[in-house]
Amino acid sequence: MNALIVEDKAYIRKGLINLLETVETDVKIIGECGSVKEAVVVANACKPELVFLDINLTDGTGFDFLDQTEHLDFKTIFITAYEEYALKALKIGAVDYLLKPVDYDELQSALKKIKSLPVSTQKEQIQTAKKVWYQNDSTLVLSLSDSFQVIELQELLFCESDKGYTTFYLADGKKYVVSKPIKVYEEQLEKLNFTRPHQSFMVNLKFIDKYDKSGIIYLKDGKKIPVSSRKKEGFIATFLNYNSL
Repeated sequence: MNALIVEDKAYIRKGLINLLETVETDVKIIGECGSVKEAVVVANACKPELVFLDINLTDGTGFDFLDQTEHLDFKTIFITAYEEYALKALKIGAVDYLLKPVDYDELQSALKKIKSLPVSTQKEQIQTAKKVWYQNDSTLVLSLSDSFQVIELQELLFCESDKGYTTFYLADGKKYVVSKPIKVYEEQLEKLNFTRPHQSFMVNLKFIDKYDKSGIIYLKDGKKIPVSSRKKEGFIATFLNYNSL
């Protein structure tokens, strides 16, 4: 099977390749990618039969990659850190996954199982996992440099994105920085009354004190959030609708 590895950490990719060389298998690695954008291009060009797919990537999620390559037929084995939200989705969907660091026996077992699984069946399983991943959950698990931090989304004031990093500002004054862009979290947050008035910000509607028509949001703690001209009309409609409920 021609396989593609989509994982943003080079040492994980290298470790997986080394393990595959020791496993008795016909898997041949035809490419390595570290982002959704790159992986979509490579997958369309190489038509892999199997993809080892990280869930959280630098510019999006593994589900984003699958959405953009749904016209291709390949099997998928997810690679994930021990993240509660990710594992819940994968287990409910009954989708094959490998925990980082990848274990030899688990890799061998996943490969054996995946070979007998029809692509159509797995796509159905992945759709189930995707729904769980994006369901309205009251918490979010942030992968920080040294830990996994659980935050209550109802206590999240706003998020600010800058050069691929996102900072989460909480009502109690705490803030956490993750090395992922804001769009990774956009769909889940929008379902919980967050709005994106600017490319770099997502704001919790319940913490907005007022909107100045000059294009500035004032939060209840005094912070100011800009509204871009392109998103102004959509933001005002969302803001007024929320406050009329």
